[in-house]
Amino acid sequence: MLPDCLSAEGERRCRRLLAEATARLRALPAAAAVLVPLCSVRGVPALLYTLRSSRLAGRHKGDVSFPGGKYDPTDQDMVHTALRETREELGLAVPEDHVWGVLQPIYDQRKVTVVPVLAGVGPLDPQSLKPNPEEVDEVFALPLAHLLQAKNQGYTHFCQGSHFRYTLPVFLHGPHRVWGLTAIITEFALQLLAPGAYQPRLVFPGVSRG
Repeated sequence: MLPDCLSAEGERRCRRLLAEATARLRALPAAAAVLVPLCSVRGVPALLYTLRSSRLAGRHKGDVSFPGGKYDPTDQDMVHTALRETREELGLAVPEDHVWGVLQPIYDQRKVTVVPVLAGVGPLDPQSLKPNPEEVDEVFALPLAHLLQAKNQGYTHFCQGSHFRYTLPVFLHGPHRVWGLTAIITEFALQLLAPGAYQPRLVFPGVSRG
């Protein structure tokens, strides 16, 4: 059964669990931060995603992602990076007191550190947002109930030669496939928001499932 993660009690539980890590990690020297927006779409708890613009340079154009981007020297910390980038990409201003905490940082293939920041953004209609067309092609939400259904979950095993290296989660059957770093961050969020309701797929040396 999906817990009421949008309730005041659910928020307090998540904030309490993230408090120690948030105090330690929000000032972590990192290259980038993303916001993990927990919202309510027609009363249904959901996570908000973006489809990166196909006009962007680089290998991640056209990928599903959370709003976010590179740290700027004017940012107070990584939380402010995530909030600023979300405002610039989506026109969505999220007050700092809506931030629940910092999830486990992750690293991309170039060993760049990305800090995920979980925030409750309240009732939201993704179609009402006005994303920056230079950065975002589409905004969509996936209900937590959808993400937690086994039929919508998959995984990819990665090997080097004949040796297993790691397994990454994939989330299927939404408007777009959620994979890569965004799927890993989604997994971290689901483990926090719906404890016991999600079976982790991530198997990666040095990455905790907790």
